[in-house]
Amino acid sequence: MGSDHRRWGNLRKVLERSGPFCRPDFEPCSENLQFLLENCKLLVIGAGGLGCELLKNLALMGFGQIHVIDMDTIELSNLNRQFLFRHKDIGSYKAEVAARFINSRIAGCNVIPHNCEIQAKDEEFYRQFHMIICGLDSIVARRWINGMLLSLLVYENGELDKNSIIPMIDGGTEGFKGNARVILPGISPCIDCTLDLYPPQVTYPLCTIANTPRLPEHCIEYVKVMQWPKENPFDCAIDGDDPQHINWIYEKSNERAAQFGIQGLTYRLVQGVVKNIIPAVASTNAVIAAICATEAFKLASSCSASLNNYMVLNNLDGVYTYTYEAERKEDCLACSQVPIVIEIKDPKYKLQDLIELLCNRPDLQMKNPGLTANVNGKNKTLYMQTVSSIEKRTRENLSKSLIDLGLRDGSEINVADVTTPNTMVVKLKLPQDDQEML
Repeated sequence: MGSDHRRWGNLRKVLERSGPFCRPDFEPCSENLQFLLENCKLLVIGAGGLGCELLKNLALMGFGQIHVIDMDTIELSNLNRQFLFRHKDIGSYKAEVAARFINSRIAGCNVIPHNCEIQAKDEEFYRQFHMIICGLDSIVARRWINGMLLSLLVYENGELDKNSIIPMIDGGTEGFKGNARVILPGISPCIDCTLDLYPPQVTYPLCTIANTPRLPEHCIEYVKVMQWPKENPFDCAIDGDDPQHINWIYEKSNERAAQFGIQGLTYRLVQGVVKNIIPAVASTNAVIAAICATEAFKLASSCSASLNNYMVLNNLDGVYTYTYEAERKEDCLACSQVPIVIEIKDPKYKLQDLIELLCNRPDLQMKNPGLTANVNGKNKTLYMQTVSSIEKRTRENLSKSLIDLGLRDGSEINVADVTTPNTMVVKLKLPQDDQEML
């Protein structure tokens, strides 16, 4: 007991004493530490560069009940910065190895791994946590967990039940730049509220790459997504580090580019598209993870006011950091609970144009949207690219105008996309004069 008291001595000074930075609801007492050690349940999403730092920090800060979820396995290129892994771990699941390492090194900490996608877990799984900390390199995954936490909110007579809020702390790094943010779903701006802060996604609608490729990247994506699974040239999944795989994709992409008269395809571009390379610097990961872990500690204990609500780090030329308060977007597609209005001025506007708009607009950035609508009193699937049989049946709709499909001014389209577990509603504003003439 004496050694345990010494072990957490510094934390006790923070949790058992009052101070000028404490929140009004903070009550200094020994139960604060016990809550962290025994009861506060955290979920860390991602066990990569940020995730390894987060798990280490959280465990050393007294959090004893941690779950970690990651679908990836360990590769040789991870070892220079993902310090919970060793050469013998290559090929093993990141979450499993990271959990085993932390549990063996930090007494009293119980890390439970989940070797799967975040989409594989249901609402009940996420509902059990007091807090979720993200160490992701994917905007799509961020938006999906953002949508999940929003779907768990409970409203009574239009008022948000604050007991249903599960805070999310999100960290991100790219090279020498990073950011951290604290999101209180339903109260503070969500991921989608500030989606235009993220760079546009480097993914392309399936309808575009399959039917009307215009860029060399479209040709590469077509070979990667369509031809590789169909021809299965090496009887395995694509390995971005295997020269034979890259050469095969390069040759097939060149053939498709020549077919559509597309210039500018290079071997290096093929590598970049296939591997989706994002630069990683260990020191940036360490700083952002430390900030995220500190925010988790402040939220769990109330010992200090938490970040409000967005922090940016740039250590490219010296060290520069600042915080600011982002604002909720009144018509946010994810958290405003009102349909977003899309104005279409061209009466010949096609369904494919609408899908490309949903994917390319900075405040939407969808990936593979599936669209349904109520047309003349009947539910109609306009297009869905994630189910091959439905995609084949609805493909002809892509070249039809919205008016030809039976959509009118005020029509609401239900949109399903991998960026969210929830169905979103888009309301069309179409030229009325042209409809009256039809």
